[in-house]
Amino acid sequence: MMKNILYIIPICIFLLSACEYDNYDEPNATLKGSVVYNGKSVGIRTDGPQLELWQDGFALKKSIPVYIAQDGTFSVSLFNGQYKLVRKADGPWLPQLNDTIIVDVKGNTVFDVPVTPYFVAKDESYQKVGETISVKFTVDKVVSTADLSSVNIYFGKGILTDHNRNEGIVNVPIGNVTVGQEITVSAAIPAGLKNENFVFMRIGVLANVSSEYYYTQSQKINLK
Repeated sequence: MMKNILYIIPICIFLLSACEYDNYDEPNATLKGSVVYNGKSVGIRTDGPQLELWQDGFALKKSIPVYIAQDGTFSVSLFNGQYKLVRKADGPWLPQLNDTIIVDVKGNTVFDVPVTPYFVAKDESYQKVGETISVKFTVDKVVSTADLSSVNIYFGKGILTDHNRNEGIVNVPIGNVTVGQEITVSAAIPAGLKNENFVFMRIGVLANVSSEYYYTQSQKINLK
């Protein structure tokens, strides 16, 4: 009889714990938006830069990671309340001295997060010419103290194409890039992609003071 009682006690404790766990409320709100510069989403590397959220008034004070998609958008499930949003200094943008942004979340809340990239690539266009893609774009300098370190054109089979995930990279020599002026590059289609119906392409620019590229949005280019 005593053994049966000893077995029953742990089971009861487990059941009570499980019930208590199940009674926690699910998040009832969503915070979504984009990381933006001049009103446009900033392209980044997949699984790269992140944002952080903090909420005061809780015994367990811990940051909530906010993962940014390759096109600069984000979405996170939360409880209603006031949060402190932090732009982490691991992106292709200038770290802010006062980096805390107060965000009031209620229901489905949309909030865009402004950043200041070191450099941007813009006004990009792609045109298939034989076995090459003619790429036109302009590189602008945003932060005067930064220098241009690298400019690349990326080929990929999927929309998630970047410096770490691609099927081909065409490096543009820095000497061929004049900031503020349109340049044209003839990018050879990688051998492994020539028989594909389409490819995805984007441009990445890197500053000497950052480890992350600023990217244009991935574009689908038809090859046939």
